[in-house]
Amino acid sequence: MKRRLATGLLIGVVAGVIDVIPMLLQGLTWDANLSAFSLWVVVGFMIATSNLKLPAVLKGITISLLCLLPSVFIIGWEEPISLIPILAMTLILG
Repeated sequence: MKRRLATGLLIGVVAGVIDVIPMLLQGLTWDANLSAFSLWVVVGFMIATSNLKLPAVLKGITISLLCLLPSVFIIGWEEPISLIPILAMTLILG
């Protein structure tokens, strides 16, 4: 279990870095960058500890979208068009 958890957290950190790099290039705020990075660390943890009986890819996408859901309402309310790249990255990295 410890190895699985460490792997999940490591993959979450890698996904977070991949997600944040384009955000840094766009000059987005640090709170947005930290939010995106922490989302992926949490998703990595959740995937590693989840008992969902789904194929790995579907499990990752499902957990990623569920973790993103509260932020979707906040982001989408102000800037609905910005949800397109956010959801795309979530589907790719999830």
